[in-house]
Amino acid sequence: MPAPDDLADWLRLEQTPGVGAETARKLLSIFGLPHNIFNSSLSALQEITGSRIAHILLDPPSDAITAQIARTREWAAHSENHVCTLADTSYPKALLEIHDPPILLYAKGRIELLSQPSLAVVGSRNASAQGISNAEQFAATLSASGLTIISGLALGIDTAAHQGALQALSHDPQAGSTIAVIGTGADIVYPARNRALAHQIAEHGCILSEYPLGMPAIASNFPRRNRIISGLARGVLVVEAALQSGSLITARMAAEQGRDMFAIPGSIHSPLAKGCHLLIKQGAKLVESAQDILEDLEYASAPVQAATDTGTAIAPADDAPYAQVLQHMGYDAVDVDTLGQRCQLDMAELHAHLLALELDGHAEILPGGLYRRVA
Repeated sequence: MPAPDDLADWLRLEQTPGVGAETARKLLSIFGLPHNIFNSSLSALQEITGSRIAHILLDPPSDAITAQIARTREWAAHSENHVCTLADTSYPKALLEIHDPPILLYAKGRIELLSQPSLAVVGSRNASAQGISNAEQFAATLSASGLTIISGLALGIDTAAHQGALQALSHDPQAGSTIAVIGTGADIVYPARNRALAHQIAEHGCILSEYPLGMPAIASNFPRRNRIISGLARGVLVVEAALQSGSLITARMAAEQGRDMFAIPGSIHSPLAKGCHLLIKQGAKLVESAQDILEDLEYASAPVQAATDTGTAIAPADDAPYAQVLQHMGYDAVDVDTLGQRCQLDMAELHAHLLALELDGHAEILPGGLYRRVA
């Protein structure tokens, strides 16, 4: 973390009206540190930013900026909170490789994780039960092998990935843990439903943001933070994604950054598999297990362990009353009428078995009243 006076200059640069990230990086490349920018001549600044912004940079900081600096200093005084600048030795080298690294990073938790080998795991917010299970199990196995799991704290696949990594960490202190890259200030939890998970990550992993403290949830900030998710990682795994999923933005950024791309295939009839299938057509590596990823990355710092218990349902015995229904259901979505014809059961009996299968975690109901088997 920079010295207090240096931190104040960095925060002032970040908060200066009209100075976006691109302009700030340009100024830093020419003048070095923020202190030098604010002590430059008007003419030198005007050559880069124009007259209006140059005058703003040389004006004393506003009350709002001064208050934000004080707020950040108070926050950073807590041992678990960190503010990292582009000039700090603790700034993750992986982000220095991307073309638009944040000038400031706000981290809550284990900042050393930002420099550890990692893999991003992303996917749909409205994930299927199978997608949730896959994300959790892949993350648990990858974390148990020493990789830190990076995701975005969103509902669905992100949540499952974080939980899988934390579960592996609870079984083995040497596991890779998890990083949540968020689209709000580091002092705000979004979505609120993930508050308990965010506290767990802050304690055992790391919450990371490029946005100043107090920044609320703004839609445009979330796609932008995706470049940090992919930029920190050695590769990106897309578990489940529709064609319009934000996960494909992360995948595109990963490709631009030269990161490895992995995707889990699904049913040709599932909208949530179409994004993954598109990525595979475009060159992403099709993976069926965490071992596929570890082998491709040639990552073997620790023996690959079986994923910890993620709550996956135990397969029903062959003589279970609904085993016949499960056998005829398959892994593609099917409607009740078609399933009834396959099983030769009346509707009342079929619905009873479907309810039992859903309650036991062997099947899931999809939009449109369709059913699908869960592995």
